[in-house]
Amino acid sequence: MNRAALFDVDGTLADTNHLHVTCWWEALRQAGHTVAMHDIHRAIGLPSGDLLRHLLGDDHDTARDEALGAAHATLYATHFDRLPALDRAGDLLRALDGRGWRVVLVTSAASSELGALRRAVAADDVITATASADDVREGKPAPDPVSHALGLADANAHEAVFVGDTVWDMEAATRAGVTAVGLLSGGIPRHDLEDAGACAVYLHPADLLRNLDDSPFAGA
Repeated sequence: MNRAALFDVDGTLADTNHLHVTCWWEALRQAGHTVAMHDIHRAIGLPSGDLLRHLLGDDHDTARDEALGAAHATLYATHFDRLPALDRAGDLLRALDGRGWRVVLVTSAASSELGALRRAVAADDVITATASADDVREGKPAPDPVSHALGLADANAHEAVFVGDTVWDMEAATRAGVTAVGLLSGGIPRHDLEDAGACAVYLHPADLLRNLDDSPFAGA
């Protein structure tokens, strides 16, 4: 079996979480909803339908979810030409590829958004595949996206490491039986990531790259 290095993208490889917060805040404001940016930040990483249910409650009018999602996507798309990769993100993926890991992205991003993110990270030469929320019945924190990514990499859970920046990432990896590694670059506190299942936490991709020999990637 292969070894799989599974990566979330927003907040993990690209410095985009706060852009998402701003765009969701504006989309919600335009629709008449007052939602604190702090609460939106904590929901980033969920598929849009789950994010709206998390923020607006299970009893909100879901008939407007598609319009809210489209408004967020339109606002976010204005940044496509300048999405910033996190420091050494591409180098980290290449280092793992060089060590024999199959790199798979696990994301809730739509296809057009993902294309912009991949251009920002600029490491397509070492990305084996991408698993998105559109490929499975349930998105993160359900294990489905991670399990799907394992299939794409032809790897089992015991020979995989998942790197993400949200509690949803950690929970999805843990539920799939995959070692979870957290990054603080998405703005979520260390203790929250650890409580959700992270066995190790690093500042950002560059920090993980510097410590790769002592990380869960060295022991897998």
